[in-house]
Amino acid sequence: METEICIIGAGPAGLTAAIFAAQGGVHVTIIEGNTTPGRKLMVTGAGRCNLTHNARAAKVVRTFGPVQGRFLSYCLYKFSPQDVLNFFDSLGLKTRTEQDGCVFPASDRAGDVRDALINRAKKLGVHFLYDKRATKITKEVDTFIIHIPKEPLYAKKVIIATGGLSWPRTGCTGDGYSFARSLGHKVTQTRASLVPLVSLEDWPGQLAGTPVENVRISARINNKKIATAGALIFTDDGIGGPGVLDMSRHLTDYLPAEKAPIEITLDFAPNVEQSAFGKEMTELLNNNSKKKIVNILAEFLPKRIGIFLCKRAGCNYELSAGQLTKDARKKLIAAIKALPLSIVRTREIAEATVTRGGVSLKEIEPKTMESKICPGLFFAGEVLDVDGPCGGYNLQICFSTGALATSVAVQKHTS
Repeated sequence: METEICIIGAGPAGLTAAIFAAQGGVHVTIIEGNTTPGRKLMVTGAGRCNLTHNARAAKVVRTFGPVQGRFLSYCLYKFSPQDVLNFFDSLGLKTRTEQDGCVFPASDRAGDVRDALINRAKKLGVHFLYDKRATKITKEVDTFIIHIPKEPLYAKKVIIATGGLSWPRTGCTGDGYSFARSLGHKVTQTRASLVPLVSLEDWPGQLAGTPVENVRISARINNKKIATAGALIFTDDGIGGPGVLDMSRHLTDYLPAEKAPIEITLDFAPNVEQSAFGKEMTELLNNNSKKKIVNILAEFLPKRIGIFLCKRAGCNYELSAGQLTKDARKKLIAAIKALPLSIVRTREIAEATVTRGGVSLKEIEPKTMESKICPGLFFAGEVLDVDGPCGGYNLQICFSTGALATSVAVQKHTS
């Protein structure tokens, strides 16, 4: 079999790449190891698919930090969040932007995002090879040989869009890293990113399954303070939820913490400064002196957490506010504003939303996504050494790098 451009992986990066390549008038073949495309896309955003973040390209670039942001800057300006919205609108997909900037399909169904991509690709004549896992890629002169069962595929250009190692049940098994290494590329160490955190203490297990809508999570790494905010849920062995996943992105390079755990603090009243909160709580308790402490806390915290915090402060949660001693009140306020927790490791990479690490950015041309080592080889999506926070940023990168890689590949093929 022969094709002009071969794309390995039918995820968001691969499907976007296929559409842009086919629109350029070249013959495109996608090799997908699963029996269906977009398996991981179907479970993103808890099945709702947060497909981008409605922000200017400059803001998205800053979100990725100085190194990754510098590498991604060109592709994010070339195919910005607004371009992604326009792209999906052209595919007939209606979207809506939530107050925090996260963009979802109007239907809240990830399947609609996948179907929009698949339908356009098929209309453009993209050829799909499902249930065909590439085992090796070799290159002879100016032709790539993609080794698949029964018959090899010959291609002038190859785009690797295989994803990382997270959620392997969706088909992300790290094949792209093996292909990259075999063709001369370095792969930086892979770690879990956007993943639940495991604590040294076992008390989170007492609150397992209890969610909190908004928590500020703080840590100090190398004398630098790091903070994230968002929803949190207690687990059997620690904490999870969007705010925690964002914190994991900052901590993963320092975990597991074998010598000493990383100390973090949980602030259950993140919108009020410590001193102001102390005054507010004192007034609230004084004005409701006959009301049980746990019922007062239940106005802004789940009851199970209110009970736990009372116990932590050494006071009986069944007491009325008027019976609370000054010392116990101070301890309770401190526990609400800065509850300490010791983090020893992340959950396994198989449970992570995305993979940190991947194909080294130093060996890829940022304005083309083409290999500096192997001409005609391109990379797109999570296989690259880039990872962003929750909120649609990682899918934005899949769309931007996929669009850029094939746009350049088509230009080089037709020139």
